[in-house]
Amino acid sequence: MAQIRTTEEFQNLFDIDANLNRLVKNIELLNYINPQNIAAEKKKFFSSKYNYEPEFKYPKMRFNGYKLHRLFFSQRLERIEDDDIRQLYEDIIYEYSGLIECIETIGYGRKFYFNSLKSFGTPTEKDIENAKFILRFDDSEFDEEMLPMYNATEAKEYFSEFSKRYEFNYNIKISNNLSAAAMVLNNTQTLVLRKSHKYSLNQLKVLTNHEIGVHMVTTFNGLEQPLKVFSNGLPNNVETQEGLAVYSEFMSGCLTIERLKELAFRVIAVDSLNKGYNFSDTFHLLHNQHKLNRDKAFAITLRVHRGGGFTKDHLYLKGIRNIYKYAKAEKDLGILLTGKVSYEYIPTMEKLIELGLAVRPKYMTDSYLENNNTNPNLDFILSSLK
Repeated sequence: MAQIRTTEEFQNLFDIDANLNRLVKNIELLNYINPQNIAAEKKKFFSSKYNYEPEFKYPKMRFNGYKLHRLFFSQRLERIEDDDIRQLYEDIIYEYSGLIECIETIGYGRKFYFNSLKSFGTPTEKDIENAKFILRFDDSEFDEEMLPMYNATEAKEYFSEFSKRYEFNYNIKISNNLSAAAMVLNNTQTLVLRKSHKYSLNQLKVLTNHEIGVHMVTTFNGLEQPLKVFSNGLPNNVETQEGLAVYSEFMSGCLTIERLKELAFRVIAVDSLNKGYNFSDTFHLLHNQHKLNRDKAFAITLRVHRGGGFTKDHLYLKGIRNIYKYAKAEKDLGILLTGKVSYEYIPTMEKLIELGLAVRPKYMTDSYLENNNTNPNLDFILSSLK
């Protein structure tokens, strides 16, 4: 293993990295994007026969955006001698700056949507074709494991038991203000579960392999790194991280066609933002046209319309397609677990490891090692994505 280098040779790099680490603590987007009044607005929306535009309230911003931008862009990047490493840090500063703009405009309609586009993009024609391709498959097989039977407290116990296979400790919280069934907060090493949600056994398997097996694994691997950017996140890490997380579901044998369809519906819903659809338009598209039940249709619509139009959700399908192809080519998944990293930067990460500025992952996703994937239909679908 390469020896960790913290010598004067790289002192400028470590100084800049430490500065960015202090600044980025304020900009955990997931702390700001989840509405605080979901239950009340959902009730109004259903009472109105799905024709009311929900008015969501969001947490207040706890930092001065202008000052933070200025501090990010005042970093003396020219002091980093290596071109590739300097370019990485330049890209990181632009990425963090984009996240500040997202947080500053949450709740401001199209203004937020355009900032979200800059940070997360929108589905391409190819992504939409892949989503429609997945929606053609039948997912009607009945399975007892799909019945929603477990409350949030029981889910918490299931997560705690699952986590014993890894040697790290994290917090588990139950919250009312969550648009997902579960979510990892990287900054505080916390898993948050939605209080009102009923979990099926299969969903618990999916979420543990997704949230703990990848998101927590990369959180704790990132904390082991000498450079804090591995923990705070490289540019476009969402696509890679979500791809790895869904691939963990696949390799653990709990990914279903229904789950893949959910990711496909997210692409369709994000595309509806592009078409100018409002909340009820997207809901009607999913509920009436695609026959999704109203709770699922609401959940997906909420995820993409929160903030004013959050486009991140299209990246899950793109991510699993790319990670599946990457893994099938027998490339190294370990390097993608070294922190909150993205595959575009693999050559730079390899260079950092070689220079002793990064280390190989301490924790490995156990589903990748065990490989309990036994579903040929899912293999066919994933291998057919363009």
